[in-house]
Amino acid sequence: MSDIQTSTVSEDGFASTSRVGDFALQIDARNEHGPNPNATLVATYASCFLPALRVGAKKTGVGDLGKVRIDADATLNGGRDLTSVSFDVYVEAALTDDERAEVMTLAEDICHVHTALRDGLHADVSVSTGVF
Repeated sequence: MSDIQTSTVSEDGFASTSRVGDFALQIDARNEHGPNPNATLVATYASCFLPALRVGAKKTGVGDLGKVRIDADATLNGGRDLTSVSFDVYVEAALTDDERAEVMTLAEDICHVHTALRDGLHADVSVSTGVF
């Protein structure tokens, strides 16, 4: 038996609804009834990376990061395929350069989406601490 099961249905057109557990996720290649698959992937990546930052901070002894926000940007080649992803990460806690580097390294190892992406799509990450 697999670990994850989803079901995706499209009645017509380019919109689909995926059932993920008890949740419905609307995705539309044309951005008419939901975000497109590339946008959804970038949001999923950021949504995975953020808790990985928190876990990395706890494992390194940095502790609670407070409020964290990730602003993600991505580029497409010809409007189709993702070619790059970048994250601007804003963290409430003030971290030293060494703490920031250690947390980032662990976050990259912990984030399952980061691991699943091809090397060319790993996010270029900048972190600002002591904000909010």
